[in-house]
Amino acid sequence: MAKIKFTSALKRYFPSLREMEIRGGTVKEVLRNVEKMHPGISGYLVDDHGHLRKHVNIFVQGDMIKDRETLNDTVKHSDELLVFQALSGG
Repeated sequence: MAKIKFTSALKRYFPSLREMEIRGGTVKEVLRNVEKMHPGISGYLVDDHGHLRKHVNIFVQGDMIKDRETLNDTVKHSDELLVFQALSGG
């Protein structure tokens, strides 16, 4: 299974969120499985159309995903994903 990590900004809203092993052959499938474990987290990551929100970046093996609209970037069994939510405001 792939591993997924989250920056601390999301942990503020989901205190039990931690690095975990997760199934999924695409970024979309991985996020769907994270949503099952942490209901409501998708609202922070994707918009109403299922596109990655502007202030969120996802990296697979250190490379930013290319498909921010359909999230169909491939995820391999041994990959590591990092979900990075930028902070805004002043």
